[in-house]
Amino acid sequence: MSEHQGDSGDYSSLDVRETISDVVQASQLTAKQRVSSVKPTVEKLAGLLYDHGLLPDDLGQLIELVTIPSFLDQASLGNIVRNLYPATPVNDDVVVRVVGCLGHGKLKPSLAIQGALLKWLVMIYHIIDNQAVLSSTYSVLFNLLDTAAIRKQLCHLLALITRRRHVRPYRIQSLLSLSRQTGNDPAVTGLLRVFKDYYPEIVVGEATRAKASAFKHPDPQWRERLDEIQQDHAARTANRAERPLDAFRVARNGANGKSSGLLLEVHTSNATETSITLEEIESVDGFVNNLEKIELPNQLIAVLGDPLLQKLLTLKPQAEAYRRTSNWLASYGQDLTSGDSGIDHTDGLEILKAYVSRTKTFPPFFFVFFSEYLKTWDGHSGRGLVLTILSYMPLVNFSELFTGILKPLEVKILNNTVDSQLQLFEFYTNLLQRWSIYLASLDEKAAQVSAIVADLVAHVNSLCLTLVQTSPTASTHSRILDFYDQTAILASNPKLQSQTRIMIPPSPLVYILHFSLSPGTLSRLCGILSRYKQGFQKAMATSRSEYTPEYINEFNGFLMDICNCIWRSRAFNTTDVNSHGCLVPRSLSQSLNSYINDLNMGATSSMLFSLSYSPVLGLLAISHFRDLEDEELERGSDELGTRHAGPVTRASLNSLANNRGLRVGWDDYRLGVLSYLEKKGMAGVGELMYNTMTNVMKRRSQMMAN
Repeated sequence: MSEHQGDSGDYSSLDVRETISDVVQASQLTAKQRVSSVKPTVEKLAGLLYDHGLLPDDLGQLIELVTIPSFLDQASLGNIVRNLYPATPVNDDVVVRVVGCLGHGKLKPSLAIQGALLKWLVMIYHIIDNQAVLSSTYSVLFNLLDTAAIRKQLCHLLALITRRRHVRPYRIQSLLSLSRQTGNDPAVTGLLRVFKDYYPEIVVGEATRAKASAFKHPDPQWRERLDEIQQDHAARTANRAERPLDAFRVARNGANGKSSGLLLEVHTSNATETSITLEEIESVDGFVNNLEKIELPNQLIAVLGDPLLQKLLTLKPQAEAYRRTSNWLASYGQDLTSGDSGIDHTDGLEILKAYVSRTKTFPPFFFVFFSEYLKTWDGHSGRGLVLTILSYMPLVNFSELFTGILKPLEVKILNNTVDSQLQLFEFYTNLLQRWSIYLASLDEKAAQVSAIVADLVAHVNSLCLTLVQTSPTASTHSRILDFYDQTAILASNPKLQSQTRIMIPPSPLVYILHFSLSPGTLSRLCGILSRYKQGFQKAMATSRSEYTPEYINEFNGFLMDICNCIWRSRAFNTTDVNSHGCLVPRSLSQSLNSYINDLNMGATSSMLFSLSYSPVLGLLAISHFRDLEDEELERGSDELGTRHAGPVTRASLNSLANNRGLRVGWDDYRLGVLSYLEKKGMAGVGELMYNTMTNVMKRRSQMMAN
């Protein structure tokens, strides 16, 4: 999570991010593949954007969505573009991406969307962080004036950014020629008049006397709403980190250019003739050359907000300095508990967040502070800040961590809503990620680390099981898999394997995700289990004492059951070694099989989750086969007289070949589906099949060799 996204006090960042994620996922599927229509989701997103605006990361994600090919309809894309209200200045990357999508080509947006994006650039021109970036793209924009569908918007944008250096004889000639060709297009005439303002002695003739566009703001009401959003965001972020601090000069007037009311500035009154004060340092060379001579300032609590003092204490750690800082923070925590602090809590949290994010450390006195702060915290104000700060907590005894911090945190946050559960779950994912980064930096195995990580994963397992019941959506499943991506890294990374025990997900969770309706969810799950298997193989090759046979069998059951469903057409089978039948009771399996038999559909219940029949993979499988048939026809084959009606089975392939259809072997077909899934960005299914089933890997190796 970026620093901007962490601010969730007034801005519904969680709702916006989740809705954007839903729209992005839907954009990757055709309308027929989607479970439901995407239009209500787009309407919801448009409403959220109109109400709250967009932070930089969210804006970048939506600009990427509308500028690259997808399966979203033009009306939905246009709705999104019309509601792109930036809450902060727009950065260069966004502007460059928009300009880069202009023009003709299969990978370009439609001209209607290009025109809407150009109109959007005109309307947000005044809040572009670096307006020079548009000037640098002047040639690109000018050369697109031949495109009639976007000419009006292009001329307006060019009129805004044109400066004397842009007015060149060849451009004047080009505009005059274009004006004649278009019958004195008002937009072109308007741009010519802008050129004439710079060189009136050169731009002459009848062209500039024709009717010209006035280049007024395209949508004043849109501008008014944008101004309101910008003002609201500015008010929310007042007294916060709005500009970067000079890393080698002490911060003045608080951490943000204004007095925070919480921290004192760096002042040193005990300097000597031979010592150097921090206030005298103005460059990295001055800091390095005088490191040993620098005196500590009077108020060491300034370390929380001053990057230079943070560097000094990092390079010259002193127990006395940390003791003084700890005492001050403990006193502040007592004031908060008693309600006597008289200070805006959000300001203090902003400073603590800036400290941990810069130093990537969580000092011991922070534990004391938050153990007191959480007692009086309302659970809402500055929630994003609290969760971000606590995600930097180090690896300490989990029992103490849970009692002192995590349990009080959960009590304050959880309120029987999905949003609160998701926010807490995202916090735990970030915490595990930071722990993983820390463990990767160690050269030797740390004591108690394995038990601490295992306790955290076990605790989050319960939250995952709750989430899949309270919010059974593809977005929630994706967030859950984000967490297990981290656990899979711990299990499979060679450097991290020695530090931690392999913690597998709960069995019910694995099967719930396996039977989800999203091919992306299934693929990610298979990829994670594949990495787990690699970790177990390495661990079992060196020692068998770490894991009991029951634990290994439980994990092997995941592999066998999923392979039985997808590859072997033996779903819910319990007779194979290690198979658990996906935890489906035998009585239910028999009832389901009887129901399927009564339908006379030519398949049994054990086949309905295979590559060809699966409600998740079936469309992708038949799409692969259709591509094979199309390729055969493109080669001019006269033998293809029959196309497969689907679903593909071993028997149907034999029958098809005998009826002048495509000749494909059963194994070749299934391996082809796995390759097709990989090309579609869903390589996890194939990874699990290759790593689990020896005959599949051998067959694949033979195909690659040929």
